[in-house]
Amino acid sequence: MAHRIDVHKLADEATWNSFHTTVLLWCFVILILGGYDLAVAGTALPSIMKDMGVDATQAGFMVSAALFGMMFGAIALGYIADKYGRRIGLSTCVLFFSVFTAAAGFTSDPITFSVMRILAGLGIGGAIPNVAAQMTEYSPKNVRGVMVTLMCCGYAVGSILAALIGKQFIESYGWQSVFIAAGATVVLIPFILKYMPESLPFLIKQHDDTHLRQVVSKIRPNIKLEPQEEFLVPAEDRAEGPTVGRLFQDSRGLSTVMFWLGYLTCLFMLYALSSWLVKLMALAGYSLGSALNFLLAYNVDAIVGAVGGGWLADKFNIKWVTFSFLIVAAVSLTLLGYGTQPLFLVVAVVGASALGTQILLYAHAGQFYPTSIKATGVGFASGVGRIGGIIAPVGIGVLVSMKLPLEQNFLAIAAVAMVGAIAVAFINHGLSASAHNYDATKSDAAGLSRA
Repeated sequence: MAHRIDVHKLADEATWNSFHTTVLLWCFVILILGGYDLAVAGTALPSIMKDMGVDATQAGFMVSAALFGMMFGAIALGYIADKYGRRIGLSTCVLFFSVFTAAAGFTSDPITFSVMRILAGLGIGGAIPNVAAQMTEYSPKNVRGVMVTLMCCGYAVGSILAALIGKQFIESYGWQSVFIAAGATVVLIPFILKYMPESLPFLIKQHDDTHLRQVVSKIRPNIKLEPQEEFLVPAEDRAEGPTVGRLFQDSRGLSTVMFWLGYLTCLFMLYALSSWLVKLMALAGYSLGSALNFLLAYNVDAIVGAVGGGWLADKFNIKWVTFSFLIVAAVSLTLLGYGTQPLFLVVAVVGASALGTQILLYAHAGQFYPTSIKATGVGFASGVGRIGGIIAPVGIGVLVSMKLPLEQNFLAIAAVAMVGAIAVAFINHGLSASAHNYDATKSDAAGLSRA
């Protein structure tokens, strides 16, 4: 009689080993590259403005072009990954952001440059939902939250790398060099196709028993597989059917919309602070040097908050950890507006809670949706959330131009964080795939998908 193996349970109960480290490193590297390609425009902006003769308004649109691409890329490439496989999805992301970031280096006018940035943004935006889905699926359950959040810090590393490379190369070789250099990463695509494991439910759908056995033996090397082994996933994880529509099936509709609202409010908060924190602190009477130090404290503690949030999510309910981070963000932003001392500590808490929340949302959505629609679910939430990132710099700019009392600018951002907290509170964690803990080997009556 065939021995049945639930591949999700197998991954959940695995012990971290070199296979998991390989998946983590590949996902981390992809996000470093995406983070570099996103940040490089800001690093080279002064040189681009001078070379192309554009004013600040035009330059702002040129930098924001990638954000528009990211919005659509998160949705489209998340869907492609669930439909045609994660390796195809991730390779497409790398192809887009490598080739079109390099292509931007060969442009000489703002319109062509912006078009290249939109196309590069498709790949950058698609990268996070795909790697979040990949890391969530393959991480052992007891370290899943911290591994997803640690992986997402690759974006911050990529931003730092863009600043360091820009500092070394722009003056000597021109702003074009830091864009063209991004094209070299296209050589990683064959290695991603070869060494990145495919999603387990996708392999079951494709009846790719050979690849499936290879991956299973790496996840749990202590298991001896026999020829008659039968690999199963619960019925809701079948990698088939209209993936977008399934985001609203099985009572997931309200939670899906709440994830979208959570992402939107969190990205509004992040982009409002990254765009206006230095200016707002300068308006509060601090010198430019001091204001930049506040920004440094914000960014450094953002990484601490991201990893710490992941650790807490593994120990406690991820929904309420995310909710608590948003409440802390709202309170600390309010305190910042009123100049509560010690101000550096308040700014550090704002950074930790703001970015920590965003990465927690990626981990939470990754755990909420069944594996066969995981990248689609995270991708749609990320894509809709980009609307918040796009309108935040403009919205806070309008408030600043109205010359309102300083605290009202921060209170506006805090209010958005509170809306996000309310949205997270309405997510039905009981519907999440991670909360079900289905055992596919005991679910024949409910319907199974098998290799």
